[in-house]
Amino acid sequence: MTTGKQDTGRVIRICPIPAFNDNYIWLIEDGVHAAVVDPGQAQPVLDVLKQTKLSLVAILLTHHHHDHVGGVVEILQKHPALVYGPAFEVLPVCDFMLGQGDCVTIDKLGLCLNVLDVPGHTAGHIAYTGLVDTDSGTQPVLFCGDTLFVGGCGRLFEGTPAQMLSSLDQLAALPSETAVYCAHEYTLANLRFAKEADPNNHDLAAFEKACQAKRAANEPTVPSTIGTERRCNPFLRSRDPEVAESVKRWANKSLQTPVEIFGALREWKNGF
Repeated sequence: MTTGKQDTGRVIRICPIPAFNDNYIWLIEDGVHAAVVDPGQAQPVLDVLKQTKLSLVAILLTHHHHDHVGGVVEILQKHPALVYGPAFEVLPVCDFMLGQGDCVTIDKLGLCLNVLDVPGHTAGHIAYTGLVDTDSGTQPVLFCGDTLFVGGCGRLFEGTPAQMLSSLDQLAALPSETAVYCAHEYTLANLRFAKEADPNNHDLAAFEKACQAKRAANEPTVPSTIGTERRCNPFLRSRDPEVAESVKRWANKSLQTPVEIFGALREWKNGF
């Protein structure tokens, strides 16, 4: 959980709302107002809003897949709110169509989030990043949908390896302390693959043990941080010589460019 204070003194909380089998819908709230990110299922959101009596003011969408947008219409029927989403994808509702360089300002939550184009998983996928003021300082946050996962990345359903590599490079350039709020609890499966691609990574081995302990306690492994992902995620480390050699051995062919190596790494994970 990330907590922060607005100028009003209220505390901002970012909490997961579990949905389907392994989705996380992210709830951003201050005790009065709320926003949700990628509500693929309505009922879990409606239940939380009823229990907490929060006033929904915004819905943020990262891409068009049903498990991220399927609950939007039903939620709006009971809780009218503004919907923000990618400009180049077909969405059930979208009041503000966004792309690289745009800014989402949610005054009632004191939030300002910058928009990044991160195609690869889908052609028009976007992410949201910004700062949350906390008691201990300023916390950068990232809502990245299915582009970056803890220990992994999204499948290339519509984009190319070159697009996804570029998107991940953009996310990897964010401050190391950035909290990574991805949309699925895929971590343990991702880390099992990561060990195959990066077997001598001691940071990865320690991180896997910590994540296993969280899941054993029924706690989410999300958020991670950009710094942790740089150290442990093979898809952010595909240019690392050891990861690249692992990929070449698996592919059993010459791979010359970073894009070729990344593409083969993603193919390896697809069948793992």
